[in-house]
Amino acid sequence: MKVLLVEDNERVARFVVKGLREAGHTVEHVDNGRDGMFQATGEPFDVIVMDRMLPGDIDGLTIIETLRKMGTQTPVLILSALSSVDERIKGLRSGGDDYLTKPFAFGELLARLDALMRRSPTGAAPETSLAVGDLRMNLLSRKVTRGERAIALQNQEFKLLEYLMRHVDQVVTRTMLLEGVWGYHFDPQTNVVDVHISKLRQKIEGEGEPPLLRTVRNAGYMMTAGG
Repeated sequence: MKVLLVEDNERVARFVVKGLREAGHTVEHVDNGRDGMFQATGEPFDVIVMDRMLPGDIDGLTIIETLRKMGTQTPVLILSALSSVDERIKGLRSGGDDYLTKPFAFGELLARLDALMRRSPTGAAPETSLAVGDLRMNLLSRKVTRGERAIALQNQEFKLLEYLMRHVDQVVTRTMLLEGVWGYHFDPQTNVVDVHISKLRQKIEGEGEPPLLRTVRNAGYMMTAGG
């Protein structure tokens, strides 16, 4: 499943992102209310994990209330240190679908997310594979093939390819890749993206195979079945 995590505590965010990715899910993380509002209202997710208290002038409940007013029914699990009965009621009445208090066990968080997906009328079955042309990615076994050819990828290469395949036929900027794949919310002033793109291209585009990964001049990269 594709998860949006809105959480400003760096330690908690690392813990959740690591666990969800190890469980085979795709996670996008933002650490403040403004970015949370932008992501939640502008991109489809299977489920959202929302901290209540966020830096800036937009808190978690405001984001949830905005989503519901827009008619967006994406399941939202509220993650908060505010644990009193009144606070939990407030969170659920704002439009949250579940409420988990901190500290928490990751296993319980994962089980609650699975339960939300099962009972969500709009929740599709979690994706288990991606395909672009004859390139196939199994998200559970983490195996990648092109035609009959198996492709061995390092962990970061796998995450990079998954991100590109999820944004097929879209221009993906270096900033988007730094945030979505490496978790950087700043420019590290390195060519890490270009180096990994080059290595990935060599692996997925064998001799005689049509190109799948284009460089878009002054913009970024695009994965496309049309080459």
